Amino acid sequence: MSKNLSSIAKTNKIKYFLISFVDLFGVLRSKLVPTRAINDMQKNGAGFAGFATWLDMTPADTDMFAIPDADSLIQLPWNKEVGWLSADLWMNGKPVKASPRVILKNQINMLSKKNLNMKSGVECEYFLITPDGTQIADERDTQSKPCYDQSALMRRYDLIKEICDCMIELGWGPYQNDHEDANGQFEMNWDYSDCLITADRHVFFKFMVKSLAEKHGLRATFMPKPFSNLTGNGCHAHISLWNGKINKFLDNGDRYGLSKMAYNFLGGIMKHAESLSAFFNPTINSYRRINAPPTKSGSSWSPSSISYSGNNRTHMIRIPDPGRFELRLMDGSANPYLLQAGVIASGLYGLNNRSDPGKLLNCNMYTDYENYPELSKLPDQLEDSLQKLEDNKDINEIFGEDVIKSYIKLRNQEIDNFNLDETFDKNKPVTDWEKKNTLDC
Repeated sequence: MSKNLSSIAKTNKIKYFLISFVDLFGVLRSKLVPTRAINDMQKNGAGFAGFATWLDMTPADTDMFAIPDADSLIQLPWNKEVGWLSADLWMNGKPVKASPRVILKNQINMLSKKNLNMKSGVECEYFLITPDGTQIADERDTQSKPCYDQSALMRRYDLIKEICDCMIELGWGPYQNDHEDANGQFEMNWDYSDCLITADRHVFFKFMVKSLAEKHGLRATFMPKPFSNLTGNGCHAHISLWNGKINKFLDNGDRYGLSKMAYNFLGGIMKHAESLSAFFNPTINSYRRINAPPTKSGSSWSPSSISYSGNNRTHMIRIPDPGRFELRLMDGSANPYLLQAGVIASGLYGLNNRSDPGKLLNCNMYTDYENYPELSKLPDQLEDSLQKLEDNKDINEIFGEDVIKSYIKLRNQEIDNFNLDETFDKNKPVTDWEKKNTLDC
């Protein structure tokens, strides 16, 4: 039986609820609901006009309703009067097929038919920048190799501590915070969990980091490549499949600790990586990060070829420990739900078709890629990944052709807006249009 939000509000002194969903572009949409109305909202949902968001609807469509998942409730640690809820979208008594959380839940259900569930963790990189978005916030953060710089990290101690304290209070199990490879860039890690929980937390983490940064007079951005000379924001995902308490990816008899199931799952991801880059790298700016030249620090840390390796960060997939692998393709603009759904869909394809990932490589792919001309390259621009997605019959069948068509249609509209806008210099390494439209992704 679902938790009673009205009773929880009374016990925890919650005065308002944010009933929230993300659209196909990953934009967080919400209504602020007073506690007096939460009983009706829990039953019937909060009403939204789908056309007003990045969903393929018209002004003539009926209202859609965001029905909150009571299990997703997070009481804002920095404002305990407010409870945040993730919601599923419904219209005309049915789930909205293009609702990203619904898409993920459908893939979770498909995986459950094999008595499997996916556990995952994400590494969300972000920059702390000036409120106008023109530069990093810390003028003293200038090292050419700033990764793990203690001084730069501790100059942001008050903010980092507040974010980490919030995660501790929420029971997420945060375990490390660091200054990343770019000046002004940070990463904060918390424990892996069931993939739906991870996706909900991913959505909330971005909201929390942005909110607390503003509280400290700063701005946080997860934009893939806000500065052309600095390493971009990745969002690496760590993946494993479980049956109850048994990690089905673990095989201690394998050199790298992975089972045959893990290699098949990995092989499915590699087969569909070009198409799914439209989900994993969904913005025009994303392709400033993919295939990027060396940055100020000496490396872009982003993949360019579809390959996998052991504990080697120059490949799209690495195996850092037995029983899991890390997918390094995604960036900070990825929709948290489509990220997880894309991994399951392609991995499940790999299981069903016993996909062979090919030879594991331990080379430095950044310097030796010319020695492997047989490897597929990742798309160079959003148009290319969208075309790959449109042409991929398997992915269209898995997600539904109508959902894929809607996604491609909306993304192509964005590309048209970029190309038709004459107010900015398109020759800039990172254009003003990209910053205006992606800094707050």
